[in-house]
Amino acid sequence: MSYDYDLLFLGGGLNYAGAVIAAKAGLKTALVERNMAHLGGTCLHNGCIPSKMYLHAAETLRASRHTHFGGELGLDMASLDDEKERMLSRSTQAITKQCAAVDLLDAEGLLIAPHTVQAGGRSVTAEHIVIGTGSRPFIPEGIVYDGEGVITSDEVLNMRALPEKIAVYGSGAIGLEMASFFAAAGVETELIWRHDTLPKGAHPTIAKNMRSQLENIGVKLLPNHVVKSAKTTKRGVHIVFADGREHYVPMLLVATGRIPNTGAVMTDTVAIDTKGIETDGHFETALPGHYAIGDCNGKLQLAHAARAEVLYVVRRILGKRPEPLVLDNVVKFIHTLPSSYAYVGKTKAKLEKEGADYHESVVPLLRLPHAHTHDADLGVMAVYSDRENFIVGGEIFAPNAEELISIVAMAIAGEMDTSLAKRTILAHPTFSESLEKSFLRL
Repeated sequence: MSYDYDLLFLGGGLNYAGAVIAAKAGLKTALVERNMAHLGGTCLHNGCIPSKMYLHAAETLRASRHTHFGGELGLDMASLDDEKERMLSRSTQAITKQCAAVDLLDAEGLLIAPHTVQAGGRSVTAEHIVIGTGSRPFIPEGIVYDGEGVITSDEVLNMRALPEKIAVYGSGAIGLEMASFFAAAGVETELIWRHDTLPKGAHPTIAKNMRSQLENIGVKLLPNHVVKSAKTTKRGVHIVFADGREHYVPMLLVATGRIPNTGAVMTDTVAIDTKGIETDGHFETALPGHYAIGDCNGKLQLAHAARAEVLYVVRRILGKRPEPLVLDNVVKFIHTLPSSYAYVGKTKAKLEKEGADYHESVVPLLRLPHAHTHDADLGVMAVYSDRENFIVGGEIFAPNAEELISIVAMAIAGEMDTSLAKRTILAHPTFSESLEKSFLRL
């Protein structure tokens, strides 16, 4: 059978990275995206890139409140938003330029049959199709989203002025990051969540210390609160909890997770379950030659995971036989202020759930001068090895934890044992030297 393209990408998020590689390798390649101004996806335009920019600004403001600084700073959201838009415009232009050898089809794309995508008013065929349609905010039943009083992170990352007060519902990455941002920026902030601990699954000491950190920067914690309903009224957002108690706030940010975008799949030859598009370990659907990567497959909602998945798929299509991806070994992190939480491989919670025989080394950063000067007295380094003394995981709570955890990630990827890890000499004074100490104590 003759196809219009060798490879077609449905969705212009991290799919673009695979499209660039495929086109450079000589495959006739197309990418279908309903909004080319959004090329690069949610991470670039409505997620991790602008949110980290906002958190950096808020951290600068928080740090400026130390008594050894004079004067008073404020956060000009309109200027920050303008700077963000300029940055996103440059990034989108750069991605578009990278896609010079890719046919960019600016249209709503629907997989209507095997090897066939409806793009606008025409059908396009391809031997291989990679679906990367991302995800969208999940709004629980009973909460009336209006984009003004009841908002999601999309509205936060387009704010032109800070609210006087906000409640954040949800204790996942988005909820914790946004609560940190608002509190550090000087906004009266409440964090509402359904359970008691946070973040879920973290080392007990890290969970306790993160809770203290949130309180230290001004977040009012409301654990064990389930929102039954929420709606914007003249008095503010009226929240009714499951136990019947009522609560009013000027603004409610709903940060209760994201759900896969699977509506582009219009054929039952590709299976969809409650988590997303079903795929095997190679990210291939039940329909041969059709793949799903990133948030839409429900495996791991992280931009760097999506990029790794699409590059893996393209390499397989090119016949390169790449090593299988181990998603447990993808770095995960939550950017809170001033310390962030990051982990990779096996965590203490996972090891205990598996009943594994493991060694644990935990180093608190309390009383270390370098940690104190960076407001990281609550910091913690935790690393784990198996019974054969191979490094199997780590959890870090410290400034720039998402960078520090790369040392553990590389140790796992390189199948490093503790004897090798202990030979590593890291710089002083740094946070990484505490990680060195953690390896020495295994």
